[in-house]
Amino acid sequence: MKISTSKTELQAALQKLSKATPTRSTLPILNSVLFDAQETGTVLRTTDLEITIIANLPASIETPGSVAIPHQTLLDITNESPEDTRITLTANTNNKVEMVTDVGAYDIMGKPAEEFPAVPAVDNRKETGLSTEALRDMIKKTSFAVSRDELKPALTGVLFRFNKDNLTAVATDGHRLVCYNRSDYKADEYTGDIIVPRKFLSLLSGVLEGEESVQIWMGANHMTAAFGSDLYFTRIIDERFPDFESVIPKDNDKELTVDKSLLLSAVRRVSIFSNRSTHQIAIRLTKNRIQITTEDPEKSSKAQEEIKGEFNGDDLVIGYNASYLKDILSHVEGDQVVIKLKTPISAALFYPATQKEKSNLTMLLMPIRLND
Repeated sequence: MKISTSKTELQAALQKLSKATPTRSTLPILNSVLFDAQETGTVLRTTDLEITIIANLPASIETPGSVAIPHQTLLDITNESPEDTRITLTANTNNKVEMVTDVGAYDIMGKPAEEFPAVPAVDNRKETGLSTEALRDMIKKTSFAVSRDELKPALTGVLFRFNKDNLTAVATDGHRLVCYNRSDYKADEYTGDIIVPRKFLSLLSGVLEGEESVQIWMGANHMTAAFGSDLYFTRIIDERFPDFESVIPKDNDKELTVDKSLLLSAVRRVSIFSNRSTHQIAIRLTKNRIQITTEDPEKSSKAQEEIKGEFNGDDLVIGYNASYLKDILSHVEGDQVVIKLKTPISAALFYPATQKEKSNLTMLLMPIRLND
């Protein structure tokens, strides 16, 4: 194999591919990037066996061929090469790679392309399209509530429910739940449920740009997303997602409407004095007043603030983990937040005072029992 490209093109491709290059692996080949130069073009590929990224590299091809080159070594020397330099990569039959730039030559030991894992077989592919803005929005609003508990694999991803004329994304970690529905979506071939791992969604949120559509294919075990000429594969989570609809209460009859920024900033300040392990704060609600308090006997510290809000219902005292509450409030759009409550031990529902057009956002937060 012998190809020639610019530093800028190679650097951009390698940085993109680093998202699927494991830092540690029992398979040394996974630390490499596969170069496959054929008459149709040069394709680069990396994988950590969960996620696979395929990117095209604009390059002139003198000799077709393929080789796996250590990713980090190649990226490091590319980053340190002068701007506007031309880079030539040559691999011999023993997979020894010579990298030549305008300022020097470097020998790198590659590995046989045959050792590199194959592209995931995406069988029974069904296609659907989604705007970049819609997917970016859904990831942002749900991924913070995904569980980090590997013992509950179904909760370590976001459930996407593709219906004919709407799309719902749901995430929960058992303490909080986000259900976000958009009706500005029309299904192509695919309808059904799929759980997408948090790591893949984090990767997508970093590459989603512009307003063009994202093309998505669903297979039995993998999902593929296409942006321009780049392909991203992920293994889907083959587990049953909890029945989230039955968890969302329908009879919360107490309603609090409050300025979101006012409440969020008060919670942030008061929580500084909360216990480091429980992050517990108490919220006392009366008709026109919200009192936020916390106390930490271990540090002999406490804090209290009062803000104004409209509360319809009997007086109520309810406890929350301040970290979870801050997360919820930070992801509610608009200036006002509406909170629907029932009792001190039942789930509260959070909504924007005004929902965005063709969308519906519901967030749920479980309370914690207050110490007497």
